[in-house]
Amino acid sequence: MSTIPITKRGAELLKEELHRLKHVERPAVIISISEARAQGDLSENAEYDAAKEKQGFIEGRIQELESKLSAAQIIDPATLDVSGRVVFGATVDLEDLEDGTKLTYQIVGDDEADIAVSKISISSPIARALIGKEEGDVVAVQAPGGNREVEILAVRYI
Repeated sequence: MSTIPITKRGAELLKEELHRLKHVERPAVIISISEARAQGDLSENAEYDAAKEKQGFIEGRIQELESKLSAAQIIDPATLDVSGRVVFGATVDLEDLEDGTKLTYQIVGDDEADIAVSKISISSPIARALIGKEEGDVVAVQAPGGNREVEILAVRYI
């Protein structure tokens, strides 16, 4: 199995979700199943069916999280020494050269990506274009609206 890069914070979030699923959600669904089972006939018991379906989802998610965590290569951006290059975990300040828009992104693993909080996946087109570049470089990025050029204003490891 190949390793999956993930930031230290991303690994903590996955561990928190796994803990919640194992110690809160799983026991709650077991109680729901036993209560639904106590109602009698299971063939027409919607509560029982819903609880069993939820149990299946929880167990599947637990397996998925355990698998990801076992294959995770945890990277702490604060400990990187890469001389100002854009690498996994770096936070990059950019300026769109076409319209002057300033953007900030952190390059993270696929499971951590959330554009709403400026975290982009390492496998996204913009991250792939930025990897290996340095502050001051102008990079051509394939965006949904066409090719764009961005200048790297700063690279931080936080």
